[in-house]
Amino acid sequence: MKNILITGGAGFIGSNFIRYMLEIDPVVQVINLDLLTYAGSMENLKDLPAPERHTFVAGDICDRALVNGIMNHHRIDTIVHFAAETHVDRSILGPAQFIQTNIVGTFSLLEAARKYWLDENAMPVDTVRFHHVSTDEVFGSLEPTDPPFCETTPYDPRSPYSASKASSDHLVRAYHHTYGLPVTISNCTNNYGPYQFPEKLIPLMITNAMAGKPLPVYGDGQQIRDWLYVEDHCEAIHHILTGGQIGETYAIGGDNQPTNMTLINQICAILDERFPESPNTPHSKLIKTVADRPGHDRRYDMDITRIKTELGWKPRESLGSGLTRTIEWYMNHAEWLNAIRGREDFKGWVDANYNARESKK
Repeated sequence: MKNILITGGAGFIGSNFIRYMLEIDPVVQVINLDLLTYAGSMENLKDLPAPERHTFVAGDICDRALVNGIMNHHRIDTIVHFAAETHVDRSILGPAQFIQTNIVGTFSLLEAARKYWLDENAMPVDTVRFHHVSTDEVFGSLEPTDPPFCETTPYDPRSPYSASKASSDHLVRAYHHTYGLPVTISNCTNNYGPYQFPEKLIPLMITNAMAGKPLPVYGDGQQIRDWLYVEDHCEAIHHILTGGQIGETYAIGGDNQPTNMTLINQICAILDERFPESPNTPHSKLIKTVADRPGHDRRYDMDITRIKTELGWKPRESLGSGLTRTIEWYMNHAEWLNAIRGREDFKGWVDANYNARESKK
C-alpha cells in the first residue's frame, strides 16, 4: 500500500483507522474522502500522527467524477471503504439516505476502481485492493441456542440499515466474480472506543452517566451483542489487507457477548469506582427502560476462528479493559464531546428517538 483511499475517514472507525495506518506505516499516503454528515467531523482528525501524509477531500462517494479524479490524481492502489450510514434507529426513521449512501455509494466506488485499475490498467492488478467494511447485522438475529455467525452464514437482514449493507456486500462480490476486481470483505461486530458519535449505545451511556442523565435501555435490555474495541478492528483490517485472500470474507469480533443490561451495568460499575464521591453513585440508578426498537434483533455472536487461524489476529482488549480505556478517553476529551453534542442534528435526533420511545412505553 502506497496511496490508500479511505472513505468515511472523518467518522468513528475511519478516523481511528487513519491514525492506526499513519502510526504503523512510515510511507503510506492517506487520502480521506468524507461528506461530513452528522457522524463525520473534522474534530476527529485533529492531532493526527504524520498529518503531512494525510489529505482530506470533502465530498460524496456517490459523485463519480470526484471519485474518478481522486483515483487518477493520487494514483490510488488501495481502497478501504468505511463510508456508510450505520445507525439502525436512523434507518428506521429515514431509510432513503441508507439506500443512497450504502448501495449507490458502494456502486460508485466499485465503478471507479474498475475503470482505473482494470479498464485503464493504471497499475498491476496484483498490487491493488478494494476492501469493503461490513457488519454482522447482515446475518439477521440468532436464537439462544444457534451457533455463532461465520463467513458462510446465509444473509437475513432485518432493518433498512442491514439490508442496505447486505446489498453492498453482494455488489462487491459481484464485481470480483464478474470483472475480476481484487476485493476482500470483513463483517464486524459492534465497535466502541475513542471518537464514537455519542448517539451510539456505549458513548451515550458513558456521557449520560457522567452528566447524571437517564440511561435509556430498549425493552428488557436482554439483547446480546459482541463488542470489539475499535483499535482491534483497525488491526484486523490491516491483517486482511496484507494477508487476506482475494475474493474472501473475514468475520471480525470481540469474543464476548454480554446482554445490553450487563454491559450498561459494567459501565456504571467502572464509573462508580472512578468517581466514588459522585452524586450519581451508584450510576446504575440512572438506568431507565424505554420502548423497544421495532424489529430489534435479539442476539449477535461471531465465530472468529478463520481470521485467528489464517491471519493470526485476535482482539487485544477484553471488554473490561476496552471499556475502561473508552471511559478515560471521554473523560479527557470534554472539548470534543461538547463540540459534537452541541450540534443541532445530534440534539434533534436524541429528542426524536428517545423521548418518543419514552412516551410510547
